Amino acid sequence: MPTVGEVMNSDLITVAPATTVAEAATVMGGKHVGSALVMQDGRLAGIFTERDIVRALGEHFDAAGHPVSHWMTANPTTIGSDAATEQALEMMLAGGFRHLPVVDGDQVVGMLSLRDVAGTD
Repeated sequence: MPTVGEVMNSDLITVAPATTVAEAATVMGGKHVGSALVMQDGRLAGIFTERDIVRALGEHFDAAGHPVSHWMTANPTTIGSDAATEQALEMMLAGGFRHLPVVDGDQVVGMLSLRDVAGTD
């Protein structure tokens, strides 16, 4: 079984907490990803996903102009790069999420998607 570090995407897509929902959606769409890390002062503040976009737009007619900090998941679950992909998959399925930030200590080093681990064994 490979490790998280072997299958993760190390090209980090990040936004600031004040980034609007529309701006984040544009960044995510341009990079063809379903999530962005919300970084503040070099630290992981949250994660903003395509599900958050849908929830925001479904709840507020003007949500596109709201900051992602209002809609993100703050202090998201993370996993170490040396963890087994099986452990990551279990965490994602148990938590009901498709994106998992990867950290080494307190440094974000990658993003793992459910798609990344779906074909590993």
